[in-house]
Amino acid sequence: MSASPAPEVVSLGCRLNIAESETIRALLGATEDTVVVNSCAVTNEAVKQTRAAIRRAARARPGARIVVTGCAAEIDPHSFTAMPEVSRVVRNPDKLRPESWGALPSATRPVAFGQHARAFVEVQNGCDHACTFCIIPAGRGPSRSLPAGGVVDQIARAVDAGHNEVVLTGVDLTSYGHDLPGRPTLGSLVERILTFVPALRRLRLSSLDSVEIDARLFDLVTGEARVMPHLHLSLQAGNDLILKRMKRRHSRAQSVEIVQRLLARRPEIAIGADLIAGFPTEDDAMAADTLALVEDCRIVHAHIFPYSARTGTPAARMPQVPHDLRRARAAALRDAAGRARAAWLAAQVGSRQEVLVERPGTTGHTPGFATVHLDSPAPPGTIAPVRVTGATDTHLIGTRL
Repeated sequence: MSASPAPEVVSLGCRLNIAESETIRALLGATEDTVVVNSCAVTNEAVKQTRAAIRRAARARPGARIVVTGCAAEIDPHSFTAMPEVSRVVRNPDKLRPESWGALPSATRPVAFGQHARAFVEVQNGCDHACTFCIIPAGRGPSRSLPAGGVVDQIARAVDAGHNEVVLTGVDLTSYGHDLPGRPTLGSLVERILTFVPALRRLRLSSLDSVEIDARLFDLVTGEARVMPHLHLSLQAGNDLILKRMKRRHSRAQSVEIVQRLLARRPEIAIGADLIAGFPTEDDAMAADTLALVEDCRIVHAHIFPYSARTGTPAARMPQVPHDLRRARAAALRDAAGRARAAWLAAQVGSRQEVLVERPGTTGHTPGFATVHLDSPAPPGTIAPVRVTGATDTHLIGTRL
């Protein structure tokens, strides 16, 4: 009798979902033929992609039990239980409980990132803010932080398992610690990680709210070589009135100022940003302000989204920008960001870079998160010294040294 196919976990959306998917994968163990779809609800398109992933899994593995979890399943569970392909929905509060996946209860989260060169470690979940466009607090709940000792333990175990790079993940990462005794900050957590896991070679941060970058975190990001020079900022827009209508907590000037301060202290920092095109009430001048933010903040890693109205959010009730105009403004943002990225990549030709090698061993990423195509394979997960010999609009070309 042939063995059942190994369990599969399909992860959509954010880096936090990647971290949680790997925990689920470890908890599944050698369970029966199962596919878990860890869903995303950040946009309507993300929900469509979740449904498409479920249908693809059913076609590829017709005998498998398909279990759906994640934000889309939390916000609208009945729509997924109604799908004939779905066997079960696991709600977000239960998704990391061993019992949900047939495993024995444990006080220690498993560390299992065998399919990734870097380990993703969740340090925070949920969000206490109420951005008018965002449905995620409905799926993730209020902000809550993992105690620093548990985070340090997870990272130490990841390093012991052979990982050279760890990514700290969360829904609202810079709110870390507000709910813990003593109200520690993300900066104090990063300092503790670097102190108590000296063997960790590279620490990377996922998306940050720029107005919550505390002084300690600023000093570590700009002065500590083990913290990667790559910051992804949740900017969303470059016009103050639109930011106010989004219920963001920063101004355009604050976005530009923090980037200028960061680059003045550590010029090699690569700036990434989330930007929304066509938010309700946005006119041409407002859109131009956001377009100019690409240059003003030197954004080279841009995540650009045409605004997607989510039922139940205040922005969905505001006067909407026509869909074709949203798409056109998103295309203009992508074009500007693409030019900025191409120029940034071209400027790195001739440099030496330490590249974290990823599967299948011929691609990897620099500390600034530029993609590198290598001239010869190296073991995945290792850090290879590389001379950058060329660049395209999307990636670097490198020779191993």
